[in-house]
Amino acid sequence: MANVVVIGAQWGDEGKGKITDLLSKSADVVVRYQGGVNAGHTVVVQDQTFKLHLIPSGILYPETECIIGSGTVIDPEILIEELDTVEALGVSTKNLRIAQTAHITMPYHRLIDNASEERRGTNKIGTTKRGIGPTYADKSERTGLRVLDLMDKEGLREILEWTIPYKNEVLERMYGLDPLDVETVLAQYLEYADRLRPHVVDASLNIYKALQERRNILFEGAQGTLLDLDHGTYPYVTSSNPVAGGACVGAGVGPTAIDRVIGVAKAYTTRVGEGPFPTEMVDGVGEVLGDRGAEFGTTTGRARRCGWFDAVIGRYAVRINGLDCLAITKLDVLDTLDEIKVCVGYKINGVVTEHFPSSARQFASCEPVYETMPGWKVSTENCRKLEDLPQEALDYLKFLAELMNVPIAIVSLGAGRHQTIVVEDPIHGPKRALLDADGSPVI
Repeated sequence: MANVVVIGAQWGDEGKGKITDLLSKSADVVVRYQGGVNAGHTVVVQDQTFKLHLIPSGILYPETECIIGSGTVIDPEILIEELDTVEALGVSTKNLRIAQTAHITMPYHRLIDNASEERRGTNKIGTTKRGIGPTYADKSERTGLRVLDLMDKEGLREILEWTIPYKNEVLERMYGLDPLDVETVLAQYLEYADRLRPHVVDASLNIYKALQERRNILFEGAQGTLLDLDHGTYPYVTSSNPVAGGACVGAGVGPTAIDRVIGVAKAYTTRVGEGPFPTEMVDGVGEVLGDRGAEFGTTTGRARRCGWFDAVIGRYAVRINGLDCLAITKLDVLDTLDEIKVCVGYKINGVVTEHFPSSARQFASCEPVYETMPGWKVSTENCRKLEDLPQEALDYLKFLAELMNVPIAIVSLGAGRHQTIVVEDPIHGPKRALLDADGSPVI
C-alpha cells in the first residue's frame, strides 16, 4: 500500500494527466486536491482523447473512486459539461465524489476576473479568466459559497440576496458592467445542485476510510510548483497551492498519510501566460519544440512558451515538494535536435547561483548558465525499455537525475499510455535509495 502525491515540477503543463492516468491503474482512490477549471489534463487512450479540467484522471478506470477535494474550486456549469462529455464517450461517472466543503465559482467571479485582468493592461498576470482567483479570494474573505450551500435552497437564497447586491456594486461602479439578478442566478444554481447532488460527500471522511482500509490513494495536483501561490514566481502564479504540501490541506489528511511524492517534468520547459522565463528560446528551436510537442494549453488553447530544461527550478521543486522520484515527459520531442542545452545555474549581477530567487524582479534579470549535450537524432517514440533508448538520450536522463539528485521512475515518449518506460512503479514498486552504491542518482 502506498499513498502518492503527483505534482508538476515546473510551470504546469508537464503531462501530469498522462502520469496520473498511468498510476491510477494501481490506485484505488484518486483525489484532486486544488485548483479549478483553470487546469487542464489531456489523456489519450487508444484513439480517444480526454480533456479533463476538474474530474480526476482516474475516472477512466471504472473501479477507481475519484474525489474532487475541498481545496478545489468548482464551476458547476463546466463540471456538468465535463460529466456529459466523458459519459458520452462511454466513461462511467458513478464513482465520482465531490467534497461538500469545496467552494463554488459564481458568475460574478468570472466577470470580475476578466475585467480585472483587462484593467491591468501591460501588468496583466495571464489568468485564464475563469474566475478562479476571485473564488479563492472570497474563500479567504469568508464570503464564499460552498457545495453544501447549493444543496440548501433557502440557505442559498439567503446568501445570494446579500452577496449579489454587494458584487453588483463592484461590477457596476468599478467595471461598468451590467448587474446580476438574484432570482436568475438562484434558479440556475439550483438546477446545477440537482445534477451534482448524487456525487456530494464528506470527502475527508471518505479519504480517511480509504486510509483505514489501506487502499492505495493517489493525490493529483493541478498547475505546477512555480505557479504555487506561496512558493511560485509571484505574482505570476495561480491562487492555490499545487505543491505537495497542498495535498494534505486540500484533501483533508495529515502529512503522515503521504508515503511518496513524484514530480512530473518535461524534458524541456514550457510556460503559459506572463512572467519571467530565463531559459525561454527566442530562436527557431522554440518553434520546433512547440510544433513537435503540440504546446497549446488544454484550457485556453494559448501557445506555450518553450525553453531549455531548467535544473535550477528543478532542484527548487525537489526541495519545496520533498520529491523522491521524477517522471520525465516528452523526451521524444527532442529527437530531432543536434544539441540540447540544460540550464545548470543563473548569473545574477555577474554572480553565478544554483538557487532559485524569490524576487520576480531579480528572477527576470537572471541569465541562464548552460551546459550543452549532444542530441541523439533518432526516434525514441517506440522505445519501451531503457536499453531501447540511444546512449545520448540515456546520458541526458542521467544528467538530469544527477543535477536534481533524485531518480527518474518514469519516462514518457508520447501521449499514449503505451508510450512509456516505467523504471519503477511509485505505488507498488519498492522505494529505492536515492543514490546508487557509487553515490550517483539512479535513473
